[in-house]
Amino acid sequence: MRIDIATLFPEMCERVFKESIVGRGIKNGFIEVYAHNIRSYTEDKHRNVDDKPFGGGTGMVMQAQPIYDCVKAISAQHKSPPRVIYLSPQGETLTQDKVRELAKESGLILICGHYEGVDERVIEELNAEEISVGDYVLTGGELPALILTDAVARLQPGVLPNEDAYSIESHYDGLLEYPQYSRPEVWKGRKVPEVLLSGDHAQVLKWREMMSLEVTKKKRPDMYRAHIKTLTEKFISEFKASAEISGNVDFSTLALSDELLKLIKRGKARSIEIAKNSRLEKGAYVILTDTFGVPKFIVIITKRLENSVQFRLLYKPKKEESND
Repeated sequence: MRIDIATLFPEMCERVFKESIVGRGIKNGFIEVYAHNIRSYTEDKHRNVDDKPFGGGTGMVMQAQPIYDCVKAISAQHKSPPRVIYLSPQGETLTQDKVRELAKESGLILICGHYEGVDERVIEELNAEEISVGDYVLTGGELPALILTDAVARLQPGVLPNEDAYSIESHYDGLLEYPQYSRPEVWKGRKVPEVLLSGDHAQVLKWREMMSLEVTKKKRPDMYRAHIKTLTEKFISEFKASAEISGNVDFSTLALSDELLKLIKRGKARSIEIAKNSRLEKGAYVILTDTFGVPKFIVIITKRLENSVQFRLLYKPKKEESND
């Protein structure tokens, strides 16, 4: 993959992307990153690239011609048409999903604006996509361009030592990463969780999954809700496909303890205690979740009692079957 940054400050960009992991990725040939001085393409004899805005107002606006000629010259160096991006506070917010999408491209050209922005016509002429790194304004597009470059570069094969380096980290699967610990085992009276010292890899994995959910729920409830919604929709879709159900089905949800879920999984529990005012009745479809809201089973209510319901298990995903 090749990334080109069109900027007024190429040295600023080069100092950053020649360092650390991305720098090693470039040195080892896993990715190409270049910075180009927009000022080199101006037709102004004084090398100016900006002028006063039409209609009045404060500040200066970057002119269309230098940006256009710079991008076109860069594009000619690519084997296939690169994706052109203008780093702008008005653009789509950069997310890990967007990063994964961009990482699949063969080439990117990133345009860094300055002053009061750039002439709108060059954005239109280049059909440039606008991307923002957050809801705030910076003095220029260089820092956003470097952020995007770093995020995309590290997903290129070979840049990181292995896929696990990014496949289990924050935002990769819609969750924040679990807490990390290193030596010593006790620091200022704070101990490393015992499970991480146990050597039981299955329990460590389970703890990490639980902590990712817990951390996300606490720090980013928006991400947590979106994650649970995605899991639930996928769960329902898989159930419908397995049961050959094509029409609409209404589902209720019940969060259960891990202990009760284990009993249900093993076929040793066929009833659930519920509140007297619960609306669950015979024939209702219910998604049974763990305490974090992750769907585990789908059941149908076969009998309603005053403080409990009896049910029949309809769907247990293959993951649960393989763990029986």
